[in-house]
Amino acid sequence: MKWVVLLGLVAFSECIVKIPLRRVKTMRKTLSGKNMLNNFLKEHGNRLSKISFRGSNLTTLPLRNIEDLMYVGNITIGTPPQEFQVVFDTGSSDFWVPSDFCTSPDCITHVRFRQHQSSTFRPTNKTFSITYGSGRMRGVVVHDTVRIGDLVSTDQPFGLSVSEYGFKDRAYDGILGLNYPDESFSEAIPIFDKLKNEGAISEPIFAFYLSKKKREGSVVMFGGVDHRYYKGELNWVPLIEEGDWSVRMDGISMKTKVVACSDGCEAVVDTGTSLIKGPRKLVNKIQKLIGATPRGSKHYVYCSAVNALPSIIFTINGINYPVPARAYILKDSRGRCYTAFKKQRFSSSTETWLLGDAFLRVYFSVFDRGNGRIGLAQAV
Repeated sequence: MKWVVLLGLVAFSECIVKIPLRRVKTMRKTLSGKNMLNNFLKEHGNRLSKISFRGSNLTTLPLRNIEDLMYVGNITIGTPPQEFQVVFDTGSSDFWVPSDFCTSPDCITHVRFRQHQSSTFRPTNKTFSITYGSGRMRGVVVHDTVRIGDLVSTDQPFGLSVSEYGFKDRAYDGILGLNYPDESFSEAIPIFDKLKNEGAISEPIFAFYLSKKKREGSVVMFGGVDHRYYKGELNWVPLIEEGDWSVRMDGISMKTKVVACSDGCEAVVDTGTSLIKGPRKLVNKIQKLIGATPRGSKHYVYCSAVNALPSIIFTINGINYPVPARAYILKDSRGRCYTAFKKQRFSSSTETWLLGDAFLRVYFSVFDRGNGRIGLAQAV
């Protein structure tokens, strides 16, 4: 791969398509934070006024009574358009939503695509299945018009699920994969690649800003980078190999103490993962060092001790990326504090980590498909 310096980011601003995302919160937190937006506007009004949004892309998503961890955005499918809430997932390459003929309980709780109501719908006989960390689905490949903000992909191949398991209580209807085409289970061209190949996106780049501390304003942007969402310079990290958003990580430390990945390891930057996941033995070591106690599927700490906990430092391509305790400690629906570190379900012969939303709330991320690299910078 060839690496070049990306210049003129501001010049791309007219071609950037931004899709506002809303952080999904529990109903308890929604009610207790009903004055949150007013307080946020008072504190950050000057900065917000300087950010240029296209009105047609400014989409507000409803809050749902789910884990306060996921980020979803609106897209439409069909003619006339039918609206769905999806996760923009850099960890997968397939795009799918529930079909109208899916009778699984998981499908019934979500918006289902009514293919008979779309004049641009085109079926195929190709089937596929995917297993995720949180569930699995089986579906069929179809074609229709898909819209992401101002971006329109006609005759876009995507999946309609005919059965789903593990998605019943999720706050989203489907998943829109942003990984490389080689990772696709359906073998359908991902929507980003189709739009890129057709010249609908000025630069083969997309980026994420994930809001912190219950605030709104999260966005995924296509075609360029809005530099006002981060501080300092973007640090570019080359991918290990084309075909996945994986990078080489030098180590994980707490101050001067290396706690994991001492000989280097692989890390996948994954917007579809809420937590920071790693090998069982090493995650257990981190939990022990920060004094977390297992209880069910989570590891808890005393909320009063959060300010005294050390930062966990991820070293990537020679650059340190500290994640402070306030970022890796979350709260459950009862207000108890637990860590964002979690053991991966599937064992691997290599030491692989998934850097999910708990990491990406701290660092603005840019996915540069044109040059096979990821840019990271301190999020504002």
